[in-house]
Amino acid sequence: MGIARTAYGKAVAYSSQRELFNQKLSDLQVTREKVANMRTEITAGRLLCTYASRLRDLGLDYASEAAQAKLVSTEMAARVCDQVIQMFGGYGYTSGDVHRHWRDARLLTIGEGTSEVLRMLVAGRELGGSR
Repeated sequence: MGIARTAYGKAVAYSSQRELFNQKLSDLQVTREKVANMRTEITAGRLLCTYASRLRDLGLDYASEAAQAKLVSTEMAARVCDQVIQMFGGYGYTSGDVHRHWRDARLLTIGEGTSEVLRMLVAGRELGGSR
């Protein structure tokens, strides 16, 4: 969540300062759509994490919900960082700061359980069996 929120914050600040076609990047409809989508996905990921944490705090089974939260949040972070790079243009790709967030987010989809393994865990909880 932190990687996505940090990258998102940089994109919002950058879009408010950067001018393109004699207007602020933040005034372009495509930018506003990206910002809305990123913010919505970040909120959804945060809520899934909060829900899994709440189940754990209550002493209930939370394995599937924790896997879902990690799956959604890590893939969301990679998408958000990809959109941030897109908003920054060439600078986003060459800047160590902005591009580093994408690399870090991408690693999260691999480490501590790949997205594919997490999907297998969730499906196994729902469908039973060892597959």
